[in-house]
Amino acid sequence: MRFRSRSRLRLGTSVSTQINTRAAERGLRRYFGGMSDDVKRAVDRTRIDVQNEARRRAPVDTGRLRSSIVSRAEGSGRSVGYVIGTNVNYAAAVEYGTAPHVIKPRYKQALYWPGAAHPVAQVNHPGTRAQPFLRPAIEMTPIFWRAHASQIGRR
Repeated sequence: MRFRSRSRLRLGTSVSTQINTRAAERGLRRYFGGMSDDVKRAVDRTRIDVQNEARRRAPVDTGRLRSSIVSRAEGSGRSVGYVIGTNVNYAAAVEYGTAPHVIKPRYKQALYWPGAAHPVAQVNHPGTRAQPFLRPAIEMTPIFWRAHASQIGRR
């Protein structure tokens, strides 16, 4: 089996994986005449396992990031796969971390938060360390796939 992963950064973060089912299909074609529903089911179960692994690995503060992780199947025929991602705008910062940066007010003249001694013109943020949750989950695709592919044709 061949696996291809691709990361895309947009408003949120998503990772897609394609599973080439040709090897499993060749053997099944002799018995079933085409791609089996078992193969499609194995890919779908792999997708769900990867989604659950990403949710398990996601850091939790409010739970918004974890609950926003979703996946969908993609492709048809011999090349089926899935996309897993989130639509929260800070997901990429959590996945990849941030470099030190300056925070300035956008709509006001100063920054203020509860507990601050006084309003300030800017804040020097030290950056954040990366807390990968999508990439490690997607890297587990071969493990989950082998577990589900071993059940193909066993009913």
